[in-house]
Formats: sequence, structure tokens, C-alpha cells
Amino acid sequence: MTHPTLRQMRTYLAILETGSVSAAARSLGLTQPAASQQLHELERQLGLRLTDRAAGRAMPTAAGQALVAPARRALAAADEMVAAAMAHRAGDAGRVRLGAGATACIYLLPPALAAVKRRLPGIDLAVATGNTADIVRRVEDGELDLALVTLPVLRSRSLLVTHLLTDPLVALVPDGMPLAGGAAALRPADLVRLPLILYEAGGNVRRLVDGWFGRAGVTPRPAMELGNVEAIKGLVGSGLGCSILPSLALRDGVPGAALVTLQPALTRDLALVLRKEKVIDRGLRAMLDEMEALAKAFPEPGRGPPQRPRSSPKRRP
Repeated sequence: MTHPTLRQMRTYLAILETGSVSAAARSLGLTQPAASQQLHELERQLGLRLTDRAAGRAMPTAAGQALVAPARRALAAADEMVAAAMAHRAGDAGRVRLGAGATACIYLLPPALAAVKRRLPGIDLAVATGNTADIVRRVEDGELDLALVTLPVLRSRSLLVTHLLTDPLVALVPDGMPLAGGAAALRPADLVRLPLILYEAGGNVRRLVDGWFGRAGVTPRPAMELGNVEAIKGLVGSGLGCSILPSLALRDGVPGAALVTLQPALTRDLALVLRKEKVIDRGLRAMLDEMEALAKAFPEPGRGPPQRPRSSPKRRP
């Protein structure tokens, strides 16, 4: 048995509501023969007589009465489906699931998310944080729509990786901590002698930092390893050690600490990752546009972070 069409159900209900085929045809903008054909095809497909006449009106048979409620639900569901589609087309609804590293989530995403929300007030924005490998896997599995991660990313035929911006890494040193020769830039051999507070192992930023030390033939032995950049900044500002952090996280400075450039320079590259076959709807397009706009406003890598003057240690009263 083939399923009734929405047109057949709409015509059938209109016949019952108006009391005749001709009146139903007028209400639906159909000819009387076209409305009669819709009713006859519905009865033929179901193998049932659905209408009878009483007192000059079309009345439902027992079988026809049993189909009224399901037909109304089917038409209501179809109307709901169209309304949902129209809301998405108009930008009044939608969803973007974004994955990012913790630093980018704190310091880069908020203005982009706010801008998307202003453009599309009805959109649902969800953000997940994690290491590059975990976030990229979730994009590949369809759990996330877009990722903002630190390169490198394992190559995959299903993914599109687009470089977004280059973020310099710098040393964060407590105010008053003596540096070798009062250097304006720190080398691996300088930093490895100081107490270090680094990102915990496993993430791409930590791999970049370890590689920077390794190329100089030294191995860092951090006193502390944490996954939270704000916690690291607080510990450095309290004088408990030095760190190497993305300049993105240091644009407003850190009380009690100073920024010092690295020699040789060290940078990380941030990239957008999405599936090649991903449908770019209005919400995702808005998110991509805002991320690209932020990247254009990001300082050029050559300029580095603003240097803060190193103050002398505070004397206890």
C-alpha cells in the first residue's frame, strides 16, 4: 500500500470541513474535478470508502473518521517541518558546534561568537575544548562542525585544514627574577636553568616548546605542569617560576610578570579544520567569516608582543 500524499489528506479534510467537494475545491484553489480525483485516489490507495452523504453534506464514514486525527497530525508535522526550514533559511535557527584549544577559547573565540550571535540571534553555539588530536578526531567523526587548533594536524583525506594566523610564543618571567646578563631575549640555555612552569605534556604547544629546547641540545625539567593557562600566569605572577606561553594569552599583560622574547623565535600556527564534505550553512559561514576577520586584525608575527618594563623586586616593609 502506498502512503497517502499531503495533498490528498489536505483535500480530504477540507471536504469534511466544508461539507462538499466543490466547496473544498474553492477553498484550496482547485477545480472540482481535481478535488474529486484526490479523494478517489486516496480511497483507492487505502481500499476504503471515506465519505458518505447525509442531509446534503459530506460526512466521514467510520473508517474515514478514524483517519481524521492522523491526517491532521501529518499536516501539522509537515507545516512544522516547513517552518523549521524557513527559520534556518532566515538565520533564526541553526547550530554550530566548535572545538578549540583552551587558550584560543578564552582569548580569541569570545568576540567571534558574540559577532555571530548578533548576526544570527537564533543560532545555537556550542564550544568544546581539548587537545588538537582529540578535537580534530571529533570533527572527523561528525561530532563537531569546525575546529580551531594548533598545527600540526595529522593528514586526512576527509579534512580541510586552513591556516588562520601565526601566534608568537614568549617567555613570561616574574618581576625581579635575575636573568643571565640582563638579556633582552632568552635562549633555551638561559631558561632551562630557571624554575619552569609549562603546559602539561600531550598538547601541540608543549611539543613546540620541547622541540625548541631540544634543538638547542637541552631538556627542560619543569617544576610544574598545568593544563590551564590562567593558572600558569597566576603562578608566574606570584614569582614561582617562568613559563613559555602564546602571546595571544598575554595581550593584556600579567601583574607581577614581564614578557621577554625568545631567541631563536618560536611561533605556533592556528588553523581551522572542517570536513571537506561539510555543508556550509548560514551559521557556519558566519562563524568562518568572523574567524577570518579576527585573523586579519591579529598583530603581525614580526612585531611580537608588547614588551613591559621589568620592575625591581618589591621590598618587604
